[in-house]
Amino acid sequence: MNITHQIKLTLLTLCCTFSTISTAQKQQPNIVIIMADDLGLGDVSAFHRQYSDRPVVAETPTIDSLAAQGMSFTDAHSPTALCAPTRYSVMSGNSTYRGYQPWGVWSTFDKTAITADDATIGRVGKQAGYTTGFIGKWHMGGTFNRKDGTQYSGARGGPKTKVVDVSRWIAGTPEEIGFDYDFTVPSGVQGPMYLAYENSVWYPLNKDSKIAYVDENSALDKKFVSDKGPGMGESHWDARKLNMLLAEKATNFIKRNAGKKPFLLNYWSPAVHIPHTPPQEINGIKIAGTTPTNHLDMNRVLDIEVAQIIQTLKDTNQYNNTLIIFTSDNGGIGNPFEQKAGHFSSGPYSGRKNSALEGGHRVPFIAVWPNKIKAGSVNNTLVNGTDIVATIAALTQVKLNEKQAKDSWNLLPTFLGQPFQERHLLMQQGGSNKELMMREGDWKIIMQTNRDVTERKIHALYNLKEDPQEKNNLVNKAVHKERVTAMFNKYWQIRDSGIRTAPIL
Repeated sequence: MNITHQIKLTLLTLCCTFSTISTAQKQQPNIVIIMADDLGLGDVSAFHRQYSDRPVVAETPTIDSLAAQGMSFTDAHSPTALCAPTRYSVMSGNSTYRGYQPWGVWSTFDKTAITADDATIGRVGKQAGYTTGFIGKWHMGGTFNRKDGTQYSGARGGPKTKVVDVSRWIAGTPEEIGFDYDFTVPSGVQGPMYLAYENSVWYPLNKDSKIAYVDENSALDKKFVSDKGPGMGESHWDARKLNMLLAEKATNFIKRNAGKKPFLLNYWSPAVHIPHTPPQEINGIKIAGTTPTNHLDMNRVLDIEVAQIIQTLKDTNQYNNTLIIFTSDNGGIGNPFEQKAGHFSSGPYSGRKNSALEGGHRVPFIAVWPNKIKAGSVNNTLVNGTDIVATIAALTQVKLNEKQAKDSWNLLPTFLGQPFQERHLLMQQGGSNKELMMREGDWKIIMQTNRDVTERKIHALYNLKEDPQEKNNLVNKAVHKERVTAMFNKYWQIRDSGIRTAPIL
């Protein structure tokens, strides 16, 4: 029996596992998904304490409280070790390779990889009758017109001259994939572009804001122009204020919709991506300079963003009827100075953002649903960011077809302590080094490829149970030759055939 038939038979057998939803689950809870940017496992103080006796350098009390009030996962991963490809996968439930442009960081002006046929977080919520909102960093491309009405395609920062009308987002918008409301920064805090949009229309940040080309000479502070370079933006772009503006928009969305039909809020914070530009204070709380680095100051900003959202849920009497999922788009970024102070963004793992090693993609993943998910529980299930789509579909009783969310496993049973068939196979992607990974149980292979995936080489084999820090590469050990060959062939058989890897709900 070939691998395609094996997987089809397995998925058919597993479908019944996910078909039963209790009466309590039919009450249509609100859903809030919070995804941080470049937040490693060790950047959350609750997880830091699980592996280290060193004092916490930057506390994250609100995120810690989510772990205390819900279920935290020890073997959770982002689909890739970079932010943009992960966002496509989290939004669609598809592995990155299923999109037309799986590598790298997309331009603001690139065509989005999400198709009209894909399930998305927004579409699933909308189909279930939810009011849906997207707030935060997008990074999945978009379409803007030139002044002559034709579509622009070019440098990710846009042209230096005003030949493109960036005042209105034409296509590839949150609305197109199921969100009733959005407040979006196309590339997060790092740009380019350095603009915010509300329901696809430019949102001026000041009463006298003007659209301009933002570089080190024109920016309010040259620190606001990241290593991604200059680009189209606005004259009052202030990276120090962005996070709390987004948090305010999120709280307003909750207040507008609380007590009406259920709502789904997808909040993708730009923290803690560079440039690290902490404000002096937030609501009277001193921020800048309170930790060893600006990066860790931004950890505190992220925690305050989350706190504002959680407090608003409580103030509007929605908290007890809300499923909250908190995660990150990839592993942490690390910093030698922080490490000397005892802070390790990747926790106990090797590697960091962009790496195929565990530190590049092992991330915080917490689920909270008061009185449904056991408080303070820890789960060792292998989970991935792609799983959010199927989990929401199961919760809201939305039927997906076999072409949708192909790599998305329904986590609702394991959230609720019900019988659950765990995923044993996970296909992932590294970053700019064009690495591919596959987990099968405790085993992990890393493969080297190129942009068009014509190069297919085995790079490493690790047993994560025995060697979680990936110090002992077993790829050239004769005793593991058969395993290496089998895993390598399985990866490419699945990828080349296009077969789904997850059960159909």
